[in-house]
Amino acid sequence: MAFVTSNPNPKKSYVGDCVVRALSIALNKKWRDVFMDLAIEGLTLCDMPSSNQVWGEYLKSQGFERHSISDTCPLCYSIREFCNDNPKGLYVLSAPSHVVTAIDGNYFDTWDSGDETVLFYWTKGSNE
Repeated sequence: MAFVTSNPNPKKSYVGDCVVRALSIALNKKWRDVFMDLAIEGLTLCDMPSSNQVWGEYLKSQGFERHSISDTCPLCYSIREFCNDNPKGLYVLSAPSHVVTAIDGNYFDTWDSGDETVLFYWTKGSNE
């Protein structure tokens, strides 16, 4: 399982738009389209597009389901470990202040976020 450098931002910016980048990758949509969708969802919910509530509602509307991390060690399960344990499927992973997409055991980001802690994650359909 590996880190894959990826930045769908059209200007290759990498600060403050991790939600848009991650969802763009997960949904195979253009960064600008995801940005607009999140802005509209945020306006509807009167919250910022990058808030967990807003992007969560957006993922739900795209057929994703939210899952919790086991209580065994909820603050010590890294993105890298998650990917090693889940080598197949599409996941959107939420860390304390970051969001990243994992596909078939690889995580896609502008930097190696593998040591970040996974708090919860989203899946679409069966990932078995």
